[in-house]
Amino acid sequence: MTTQLSRRALGAAAFSSALALPAVAQNQGQTLTIATGGSITSVDPHFFNAAPNSSLALHLFNALVDRTPDAKFVPGLATSWRVIEPTIWEFKLREGVKWHDGRPFTAEDVEFTYGRAPNVPNSPGGFGGFLRSIKRIEILDPLTMRFHTHAPNPILPTDLAAIFIVSKHVGEGATTDDYNSGKAAIGTGPYKLVSYQPNNRTELVRNDEYWGGAEPWARVSYRFIANDAARSAALLAGDLDMIDQVASSDLARLKREPRTSVSETVGLRCVYLMPDFSRTGSTPFVTDNAGTPLPANPFLDVRVRQALTSIINRQNIAERVMEGQATPTNQWLPPGTFGYAPDVTVPNPNVEHSRRLLAEAGFPNGFKLTLHTPNDRFPNDSRIAQAVAQFWTRIGVQTQVEAVPWASFSARSNRQEFAIRLTSWGSTTAEAGYMLTNIMMTYSRENRTGASNSGRFSSPELDRLTNEAVAIIDNEQREKALQDLVRWVGREVPIMPLIQLNHTWATRRGLTYAARMDERTIAMGVRPA
Repeated sequence: MTTQLSRRALGAAAFSSALALPAVAQNQGQTLTIATGGSITSVDPHFFNAAPNSSLALHLFNALVDRTPDAKFVPGLATSWRVIEPTIWEFKLREGVKWHDGRPFTAEDVEFTYGRAPNVPNSPGGFGGFLRSIKRIEILDPLTMRFHTHAPNPILPTDLAAIFIVSKHVGEGATTDDYNSGKAAIGTGPYKLVSYQPNNRTELVRNDEYWGGAEPWARVSYRFIANDAARSAALLAGDLDMIDQVASSDLARLKREPRTSVSETVGLRCVYLMPDFSRTGSTPFVTDNAGTPLPANPFLDVRVRQALTSIINRQNIAERVMEGQATPTNQWLPPGTFGYAPDVTVPNPNVEHSRRLLAEAGFPNGFKLTLHTPNDRFPNDSRIAQAVAQFWTRIGVQTQVEAVPWASFSARSNRQEFAIRLTSWGSTTAEAGYMLTNIMMTYSRENRTGASNSGRFSSPELDRLTNEAVAIIDNEQREKALQDLVRWVGREVPIMPLIQLNHTWATRRGLTYAARMDERTIAMGVRPA
């Protein structure tokens, strides 16, 4: 904790000194410089389904279906789609689209992509869930294709918006390293890759032949700066044109500062906790109060999970830790989205109630555990974990926090190295089935479910109910089924939702940014004011 506070203090000092600097210089030439707070782990658009990776990928690649800043779905590489039969969708592809190397884009590239995306070696993955409904692909001509699904999938176009299309002629036999080096990073997007340096920066150059029209920025320098206040300081110093993940502690000052403007929106990202369900016996980082490993995994008892989730003061986290830049929640979507259940409310913390549940589960004196969290993935991530640890310690679950960089955290979490982790998920489809399918359904490469289920929760009942719900054609009936599943999760606690994040960006004076509910930080959203 001391190390984290020292880093924040250093960042705050940098921010304060930047406030005293003269007005920022105008952007020189046509280079746009962006700094993101999320670490990009690969240029390969199928390596990891994480928002920072997808943000970068959107500069280089396109999907069949595009997504607007307010989470609406519009034509991308496909110009239209229609249902032929309940289990057959037909897509018409855009004419005249060229890859960065001048070769034409065709249906064969789409077919190749959908075979590759769920099967990238050594990948944390996360894309199989979007494609699991597809039984086979039928190519009618170079620009017409049909998707035959195992069962009706009323949101197939929404699913396909998450899969970036790569070229077959370059992608066959290409590894993730080939994408990172630029050898295979040949897309249809508005920019071309110049260079990629992990945990540092990515340099891009404009694709003047882009099918959507050339962008105003000749070059884009896309940087990674983990420290929140350091990003703000660099923006004010004139070193950057835009930053994302504006720290709640900096937000009010940046709104007042005449040299900057702020864009913000209610987001689709939920911060949540997920225990380990992969073990029945001794679990790493969980011991009794004397430090002896427990013989059985305590998280398999729903009473333990209920005790831990109900004692967390979510309002406190939203107001104090997030300084109002989040909303307390006990589900994973904000009001107004498809599947939100108004009756699933935030619990009122009650120490005696939680202690009683622990005692009933066989832990009258509690136990010890370590909560793992990233420290550079989303605003105040490690501070949220510290707050949770304090709430748990009050009921006898003595909790330590270990905060690590996102690149390390994500790899370790996907190897089930943690007892319980603090993480987040952005439901970019703006409907409840997305998180159910990818986070809470049983992990299965064969069925392409639970692709991001790092805790390895598994319930045949949840699997069955989710499969039934997402296949319902009638929108009203499907939403009711999804709301029932939100209630199921509230009772069984496979995850512990905490807060819904707001998303913020700050630009230098003279620029605007179209704030996105899917939190993607892209040069294509930046325009002169």
